Amino acid sequence: MRTVSGPTDHVVVVGAGLSGLAATLHLLGAGRRVTVFEREEYPGGRAGQLDLDGFHIDTGPTVLTMPDLLDEALAAVGESLSDRLDLVQLSPAYRAVFPDGSVLNVHTNADAMADEVARVCGSHDAKGYLRLRAWLRELYELEMARFIDTNFDSPFTLLSPELVRLAALGGFRSLSAAVGRFVRDERLRRIFSFQSLYAGVPPHRALAAYAVIAYMDTVAGVYFPRGGMRSLGEALAAAATKAGAELHYGRTVTRLERRGNRVRAVVLADGERVPCDAVVVTVDLPLAYRLLGRTPWRIVPLQFAPSAVVLHAGTDRTWPVLDHHTLLFGTAWRRTFTEITRLGKPMSDPSLLVTQPTVTDRSLAPPGRHLLSVVAPCPNLRTGRIDWVSFGPRYREQLGAVLEDRGLTGFSESVRVERLVTPHDWSHMGHAFGTPFATAHTLFQTGPFRPRNLVSGIANAVLAGCGTTPGVGLPTVLISGKLAAARITGCTSPTRSTITGSGRRR
Repeated sequence: MRTVSGPTDHVVVVGAGLSGLAATLHLLGAGRRVTVFEREEYPGGRAGQLDLDGFHIDTGPTVLTMPDLLDEALAAVGESLSDRLDLVQLSPAYRAVFPDGSVLNVHTNADAMADEVARVCGSHDAKGYLRLRAWLRELYELEMARFIDTNFDSPFTLLSPELVRLAALGGFRSLSAAVGRFVRDERLRRIFSFQSLYAGVPPHRALAAYAVIAYMDTVAGVYFPRGGMRSLGEALAAAATKAGAELHYGRTVTRLERRGNRVRAVVLADGERVPCDAVVVTVDLPLAYRLLGRTPWRIVPLQFAPSAVVLHAGTDRTWPVLDHHTLLFGTAWRRTFTEITRLGKPMSDPSLLVTQPTVTDRSLAPPGRHLLSVVAPCPNLRTGRIDWVSFGPRYREQLGAVLEDRGLTGFSESVRVERLVTPHDWSHMGHAFGTPFATAHTLFQTGPFRPRNLVSGIANAVLAGCGTTPGVGLPTVLISGKLAAARITGCTSPTRSTITGSGRRR
């Protein structure tokens, strides 16, 4: 594994998102001094926060899987997940509601899910589900060790017995076709393939290898931290501070001062210059490349994932159809993906993810109130030439009508506070082409073909975050922080704390 050259005693991390915080913890565990600069007034990055009239809104990701990766980062400084977070495993992980009125609760327990599949889809698909579950686990165990939690130095490192095994498992088939080998019911096929959109690729065009996301959701389990998703960043930041890191909020890095092929200092918006031996940059790729003064050449230009419109609403009521996470599927499926990825227009019959965290944590809303976040996939600003400033309010009304039609009767009248987030808003937050999902996981933007976390010509800078390896999603972002730290420390296995609270080794 290639590592940065020269001294690495003092590392500056640009961005206190989850990747930056994970990198910080692993660096601290390896004995480095770390300074973090974050432009917002709080940690978490994309896992942002908004407080409106007593409603505590998570403005970023709402689905937490693989919490052991959080535990691994905290263990680097001698702490554990239970020290910092109170996690609740959701049961069901999701509730899926279909256009024909059928409802299927997605359980992560094998027996409970098999019974649910038998009830809704029949015994044949219940047996198929168990075979699918076994395949997902096998796929995950192979990919995590060899293709996800690893630093690639060259595409040639793919050439291994594990690659042959991945092919034998069907990892290079279409995701939709691979899932269809096990279950016949279209409703089940949707449940086990919709996750590919998180990676920026429609299920019928995604590699079956991306079924590992379905493993994380439907087998490993979905969790929620009491206090909201914002508590993830707060927990990691508190552990980092206790271990000796210096975290500075409301401080924007505007320039990286280079001498030759080394970054010598970061320069802040107010002109302050902070010397460093190495730097970890976690901002979106285009901005990261501008800061570094280098944009790696690629045969094919980077492709970016679809975006999403998110409606946050504080309501005075709830609805029986909703659980913590509810998938409200439309009738159309494949056509809607074509609309947002190729035609550049909103889904004409959208499938929506509705998260109601107050099902699990009532403290997130005032007494008698409820909190909903509605996610509607949509084109990014490169694919779709939509003027969201003018179209946004109209689309908000369309979303309200869809929600009412799918069981949330009286939704519009129940809303007491709301905030609509569109690609225009994501763009102003610094997300390239108005998408919070960064670069898409196409074939040539996956594994060793994904933008590397080392940048040619820069000896002591490393990238982290969802735009670089291994990719998009909370689990992979945490891994990206660990992989970035490994490029600096040379550690290829989880670090375990040898430091005191002051940051000195013991």
